[in-house]
Amino acid sequence: MNTAKTIDYYNKHAQAFVEGTISVDLSSIYAQFVSRLPDSARILDFGCGSGRDTKYFLSQGYMVDAADGSQELCALAGQYAGIPVRHMLFQDLNDVQRYDGIWACSSILHLSRADLKVVLEKMIRALRERGIIYTSFKYGTFEGERNGRYFIDMTEDSFAELLRDVGGAVIEAQWITSDARPGRGEEKWLNLILRKQ
Repeated sequence: MNTAKTIDYYNKHAQAFVEGTISVDLSSIYAQFVSRLPDSARILDFGCGSGRDTKYFLSQGYMVDAADGSQELCALAGQYAGIPVRHMLFQDLNDVQRYDGIWACSSILHLSRADLKVVLEKMIRALRERGIIYTSFKYGTFEGERNGRYFIDMTEDSFAELLRDVGGAVIEAQWITSDARPGRGEEKWLNLILRKQ
């Protein structure tokens, strides 16, 4: 897979991507995530895009670290959320037991299956005991390039199989939603909350 090509896409289209995603209402998904966090939780917004979710978590009093692979998005997200955003690839996550929650909304879906397995292992390692991960994938069985970016889609079965290979976490909740962006309601998403074991 071509990580560089996907990152290049986001660098070139950063402003349009931010404009298309910044006002999407994820309040019901936020509620699922934060209801499982301790009060003074530290969260990693992993692939933070526009900074929309970072800004929300900060407004709720959480400590938030934000990271993205696109330098352009790091700059825009940092301006919007008001904190520095770390420029890094998913594969570069090396924290150990640092976070109560990792929020990976529509982000790690740009990894190949082999890379996704490695990154999930790193994410679980970065969680404190019984920490949680929220992540989401387009619903389906496609893997490859689409609209200038690499995607891996997931179903309940394919994700469960992947997580069995990874180990160290269980699926605590999963549900399917329609795309929240205007005119995209026919697109389905698989939402998952994982709990470190």
